[in-house]
Amino acid sequence: MAVLRRLRDAGHVAYFAGGCVRDLLLGRTPTDYDVATDAPPARVRKLFSNTQAVGAAFGVILVRIRGSQIEVATFRAEAGYADGRHPSQVHFTTAQHDAQRRDFTINGLFLDPISDQVIDYVGGQADLQAKTVRAIGDPLERFEEDHLRMLRAVRFAARLGFSIAPETEKAIRDHAKYLTRISPERIAAELRIMLTPTSRAQAYRLLNDLGLLELIFRFLKAPSPASADYGNSLFCSTAVDEPISFPLALALASIDRQIWSDPADIRAALSHTAVHRLIHALRQSLRISNQESDALGGILEGIDFLLQTLPPRVATIKRFLARPTADDSRLLLASLISAGLLPPPADEIPERLKDFDGTDVAPVPWVNGDTLVAAGLAPGPLFKPVLDAVYDAQLEGSIDNSNEGIQLALKLAADGENAKKLP
Repeated sequence: MAVLRRLRDAGHVAYFAGGCVRDLLLGRTPTDYDVATDAPPARVRKLFSNTQAVGAAFGVILVRIRGSQIEVATFRAEAGYADGRHPSQVHFTTAQHDAQRRDFTINGLFLDPISDQVIDYVGGQADLQAKTVRAIGDPLERFEEDHLRMLRAVRFAARLGFSIAPETEKAIRDHAKYLTRISPERIAAELRIMLTPTSRAQAYRLLNDLGLLELIFRFLKAPSPASADYGNSLFCSTAVDEPISFPLALALASIDRQIWSDPADIRAALSHTAVHRLIHALRQSLRISNQESDALGGILEGIDFLLQTLPPRVATIKRFLARPTADDSRLLLASLISAGLLPPPADEIPERLKDFDGTDVAPVPWVNGDTLVAAGLAPGPLFKPVLDAVYDAQLEGSIDNSNEGIQLALKLAADGENAKKLP
């Protein structure tokens, strides 16, 4: 309000604009407030002492005031979207023309908070009441201008529980193939927002129905059209009442495609080789970060590790629960079991895991490399299997202290052939 009032006091038109108006009219709390004005960027910078030109070519100035950051954008019209994302021509104009260049009617509203008057040039209020996501003007032109708007339409429809207007939906289907022109980073940014909240199942279904899902995951194994059955969708049935992490969302989506391709081969999809291929594919298509790659690998390989021996040993369970991705792996495991995709002995694992909740599953090892060296052993290829076996014995409770651990290590090291057979 302080930003808006200063612009008004200087003789300019200034409104709240876009998403904050939409959310206010829906009774939601906006995550941020944008101000649109007829004041040129240079004028905005003159009126406020602490500014940054974050998009001067587009008339966007970031104003820092009273501990907040507000984007102030000059009313503008755009043209020449040669790359399907950014306009090559921008000129400053009126609020009415500014509304016409926006994506959807529900995002094309202005609000005068002083008089509490909504300024609607595009029919956005009617579409809010009808719970409809509709492109402003010709939907073909809107998606030709910016291909990313196809994903934004899905995000808004899923998040708000709205439907997509038929002509807008048809335009998305017709333009779906152009999604590959958008940078992987921008696609991933949209997916992080739409595939992690509780509304993600609706977003997932829309992505599939509109032909976008197959393009987003085009580097993964493609399912046959007839096999894509949402009745067996892990993505749409996992932790439906709570948000999930983006790596888990990717894991679920990739397993879904595996199920639709070859449900009998689910264990193969959890192998180290398969997970490595998956991560490489998602790095190509989405440029996921190293942290997300590691988490995705941990989620899938953690389940494979847990299933190596059924029923799993106590040491195996504790090692699994000590992994940073254990919570996400447990959600995926429960869904795989519910879908009947794992052998019957796996059904008992979730209850066994609960038995260890609240316990110390990762105690400090009593025996380490330095301990073995101090005991007179020379470092070599047997160190790791010996240390693993001794730590498993500690986790299992078959040894009670470090002295017993050292004695076990010396015994295993003395029998090299037995040590090679250790898991």
